Amino acid sequence: MSTTEPSQMPDPPAGTWADPLGRAGSRAGQVLLLAAVAAGTVWLLQQVTVVVIAVLVALILAAAVSPMVHWLTSKGWPDLLATLASFLAIVAVAGGAITGVVLAIRSEWDSLVSSALGAWDELRDWIASTSLPIDTGVIDDAVQQATEFVTSADFASSTLAGVSAATEVLTGLVLIVVLLFFFLKDGSAMWNFTLRWFRGESRAKLAESIDRAAATLGGYVRGTATVALVDAVLIGIGLALLGVPLAVPLAVIVFLGAFIPVVGATVAGTLAAAVSLVTNGPFTALIVIVIVIAVNQIEGNLLQPVVMGRALSLHPLIVLLALTIGTIVGGIFGAILAVPYTAMAWTLIQVWTDRYQAGDDPVLGEDPLSARERPSRQASEKQREWYRKLRRDDRQGAPLGAVEQEQDATAEGDDDRDGEQASPGYYLRGEDN
Repeated sequence: MSTTEPSQMPDPPAGTWADPLGRAGSRAGQVLLLAAVAAGTVWLLQQVTVVVIAVLVALILAAAVSPMVHWLTSKGWPDLLATLASFLAIVAVAGGAITGVVLAIRSEWDSLVSSALGAWDELRDWIASTSLPIDTGVIDDAVQQATEFVTSADFASSTLAGVSAATEVLTGLVLIVVLLFFFLKDGSAMWNFTLRWFRGESRAKLAESIDRAAATLGGYVRGTATVALVDAVLIGIGLALLGVPLAVPLAVIVFLGAFIPVVGATVAGTLAAAVSLVTNGPFTALIVIVIVIAVNQIEGNLLQPVVMGRALSLHPLIVLLALTIGTIVGGIFGAILAVPYTAMAWTLIQVWTDRYQAGDDPVLGEDPLSARERPSRQASEKQREWYRKLRRDDRQGAPLGAVEQEQDATAEGDDDRDGEQASPGYYLRGEDN
């Protein structure tokens, strides 16, 4: 009986998915499945947009204010009192800014409207006196139609829709305030609870991720606020010296616009120039444009590199793409939150990945990532020692609510003199930290 050598055995027939086209098809199916999951997740989040935005805003504010809480507690303040002081400080600053803007607009609104109407009459007379092929009657008809729309039922329905949107905004603000208070008060306990579900290397990397994410978000908000404050003060002083109405509200708009990278400062400066054009004429508007350009140059070449530092180590192309996607998905809030959370995501990728080859390469050349911008360089020595302890600690905990196992562990602990080695409460109290 003849036998076939194993090396001479014929190859099994290739399956349907074994050839290159089949492998490409299977990969395409996997990509489509992942895309469907991502689209479904985005759709679900859009159904609770108010909650999602409130959580993201509260997280970024808590990351920015938490150093103040830690500083107060280091000075001997009780935890609750330090949290309340920090919380009330940020609420007072935000509420005072909004109140000041509203009062300033109300006090100067009549003069702004009269100036705008006078400028419109002058512009219409100038167009009529020239030979430009522009029919002022068409423009007057458009203005009249707009006036009729304001007094119509359609505008009333639009106003009701605006009231509904305002209600959502108010709900979101209340939720942000509540979430911010609890993040400041119980943030450490929340992260402690989260870390206890992981062990060893995973626990250490998660702890480092929490620290680096908080540092990135907090550094971005504090740096951007500092730069925005300088921009608002300089432009506000220029507007006040030129006698432009609503100088304070326009300065506040400049401050808020600075939180939208790339386009925020430009839009705010354009608005300031438009108001000065309507109220003070083209010469004043030209001076305002010069002031805005000069301030933007100071910001880009001096303030951003010095103040922001490593808080936003993203390529300008990534910033632009994140800003565009955030605006499409989340509107104005998406534009504000997209860049800092993209920076946070890039920081977390650097924490969890171990495939990137850091440093110079004899073939590839210089490393495009600066060593000073790596998350590992931002950790303090105390944090490094804590991460090392977490990596070495791979002990298992006790299931929650396992009464029988808890009794068994207690019985086993009775055999030991100290009785704490087998008690689940030993690890829950965190005495080894």
